[in-house]
Amino acid sequence: MSVAIIINPISGGARPGAARVRAQIALSAVDRHGDRAEVFVTERPGHARALAKAAARRGVRLVLAWGGDGTVNEIASALAFDSVPLGIIPSGSGNGLARELGISRRPDRAIAAALAAAPRAIDLGELDGRLFVNVAGIGIDAYVAAQFNGGGNLRRGLIGYARITGRALFSYAPQAYRIASDHARFDTRAVVVTIANGAQYGNNARIAPDARVDDGLLDLVVVEERSRWETLRHVPKLFNGQAARVPGYRTTRIRRATIESDDPMPFHVDGEPVQGGTSLKVRVHPGALLVAAR
Repeated sequence: MSVAIIINPISGGARPGAARVRAQIALSAVDRHGDRAEVFVTERPGHARALAKAAARRGVRLVLAWGGDGTVNEIASALAFDSVPLGIIPSGSGNGLARELGISRRPDRAIAAALAAAPRAIDLGELDGRLFVNVAGIGIDAYVAAQFNGGGNLRRGLIGYARITGRALFSYAPQAYRIASDHARFDTRAVVVTIANGAQYGNNARIAPDARVDDGLLDLVVVEERSRWETLRHVPKLFNGQAARVPGYRTTRIRRATIESDDPMPFHVDGEPVQGGTSLKVRVHPGALLVAAR
């Protein structure tokens, strides 16, 4: 049986020619393990999903996603509720799920670990019909995702993401929401509404420190804005594991929820922006994805 490696050639702000280098590394690593490799390079949004579905239909034993959170999302969505596991070679701006699973940033080590790992089941989240494997959001993180993925952004990678986030902290206007979950119903005007399967956005920005990818639950995190100064002053807490100490922070463990607003809500799934309506449904799919990670 073969192993499919799907490479995003521009993830993490990679330079021209990265696809060829990445393919050579992947082929060598898989060959050393004694497997047969199939290498594919994505050409457009949605291509990774199609390639992963086709690979699963051919009966590969493993699909390796070489890219960032968006690439991982596409391939995970294709492999959800199936018996073919996902492996990750992280090369994006945040690499949230890879960090949570302890996957090395060194491609050769990540590939070797995935090839040798016994697959384990993790949960998937769903927001408005879109699956996500790590984090989805409706507040400022959705705004940042839309700006980062927009045609006007010429700077990819962590530096580009940080620059857009910094500007958003000054310009983003919180929205009013009505939220109903398994255990609570409340109204809020929030700067952050995040649904977390994993604990972090990426780069150790831990928005939901207690979230676990295999507990059968999602963490609904809401941060109400008391003032813009308070928001700015407490941003560092998101990066040092103290998110729960931010004023206005609340978190609820959920299986299902409904989020409503008077205006249509942009949202993101694993960093990929989507335009939603005035009512969004959230649910968890326990154990819906197999991952090859130790």
